[in-house]
Amino acid sequence: MENPITSKCCNHQPWFVLLVFFVFCIELFSFDYSGFTAKKSALVTVLDDNHGNVINTQSSLPHDFTEITNASVYPLPKTDEKGDLKVGTEIDSCVGRYIFVHDLPSRFNEDLVNNCRLLTRGTDKNMCPYLDNLGFGPEIENPEDVLINNSWFLTNQFLLEVIFHNKMKRYECLTNDSSIASAIYVPFYAGLDMSLYLWGFNTTVRDSASLGLVKWLSEKPEWKRMWGRDHFLVAGRIAWDFRRQSDNETDWGSKLRFLPESKNMSMLSIESSSWNNDYAIPYPTCFHPSKDSEIFRWQDRMRRQNRQYLFSFAGAPRPEYQNSIRGKIIDQCLASKSQCKLLDCNYGTTNCDNPVNVMKVFQSSIFCLQPPGDSYTRRSIFDSILAGCIPVFFHPGTAYAQYIWHLPKNYTAYSVYLPVKDLSEWKINLNETLLRMPEDRILRLREEVIKLIPRVVYASSRSRSETLEDAFDLAVKGILDRIESVRVMIREGKDPSIGFADGDDYKYTFSTYGNGN
Repeated sequence: MENPITSKCCNHQPWFVLLVFFVFCIELFSFDYSGFTAKKSALVTVLDDNHGNVINTQSSLPHDFTEITNASVYPLPKTDEKGDLKVGTEIDSCVGRYIFVHDLPSRFNEDLVNNCRLLTRGTDKNMCPYLDNLGFGPEIENPEDVLINNSWFLTNQFLLEVIFHNKMKRYECLTNDSSIASAIYVPFYAGLDMSLYLWGFNTTVRDSASLGLVKWLSEKPEWKRMWGRDHFLVAGRIAWDFRRQSDNETDWGSKLRFLPESKNMSMLSIESSSWNNDYAIPYPTCFHPSKDSEIFRWQDRMRRQNRQYLFSFAGAPRPEYQNSIRGKIIDQCLASKSQCKLLDCNYGTTNCDNPVNVMKVFQSSIFCLQPPGDSYTRRSIFDSILAGCIPVFFHPGTAYAQYIWHLPKNYTAYSVYLPVKDLSEWKINLNETLLRMPEDRILRLREEVIKLIPRVVYASSRSRSETLEDAFDLAVKGILDRIESVRVMIREGKDPSIGFADGDDYKYTFSTYGNGN
């Protein structure tokens, strides 16, 4: 007689075998997965320990770039308070955008602001009022129906570093953990420091703060991750002011950007040099909207403007510069009579620092002439864009080779280009040339210019735009992309020093940009 229990079991033997096999697979998978995650966690720990082994190209010793680990040049995964990897959490929108801000000794920034009365030695200008409102300056009290109330300020064009720093304090992806930062911001007020010592000081004094800064930075652990190539600073003067090439006392500026450590950093300034580690971002204008609606309202207003002048020029002649074309421009403007409006900015003539005076002229003009001044660039470029006035450029170094993160690569979409290499080559009749421009093209150009307005303003530091990116946002995005490209080179086993701080002899050449419109 069969055992009923044995009989029952044997009748269901195939199902029993399948059940045992299924349980065995689950156990095996669980064991394998735990081993995999343990290895992964251990790998992260090992990679983290290699932060100090990134390429040091300040040394003359050769390096094997293929041995550099990705963790050395890329933010580590997020961990919880115990140091364990976070699993199943929401996607962090700041990954790849985190910025760590160095807490510099006050002598590199705050002390300069506190001693604002000394910033313009040798002149009668008091810089202190311009530092009000987080660097925007005093609010304009009488806009004369030319400007929008509460959005316009008397902003000094050389205070970009202060404005940028104050906006960075409200950046949405700041971090106190430098190990997850994609970029390291160095809030050194290089332009204000140099303003203290422009006249009557020897090179030792002029270079003192720069030398102190790079020494301080190079001793920090953040420096050794990429030897400064993830560091950037912002200057409110043109980059050439920080590239003195000799120690002759008569030479201009400081040698900040020629210091070995500084060569490993990127600098954003109102005008770049011809070196690859300098980038231009817009001059601060006087328009600092606090809401997107203020920008939209201003754009609509510029579309409706009655423009009675064919072209205008705001500036002064430069007789001290032998090849300056400003004299020709002024002569032709005066000869054009009612077709051109000249805003004479010679000392004591018109207050061109007051945006009411400038915007009144530019809002009434179809084209705004933008020749080089003391350097390639000028704030007037961005004033004309704010006014919906089509800029006319004569040199590629005035805008096209400069503001690559903020202005369209297709420069013919928003401007007129009339290249003049030398005063002796001047063969332009401005009145006739601009009158030949078809009306439909003028309308297209103006609309593109008006669309650029959000991209060239530094919006209020006390608020954040809901839908628009301003000049600060685009600058941050640009420098993050720049630093990421260096990381890519390292991950590919390449030497990141190659080309990083090289000079570009072709950056401002005319041939790159054709023969104009």
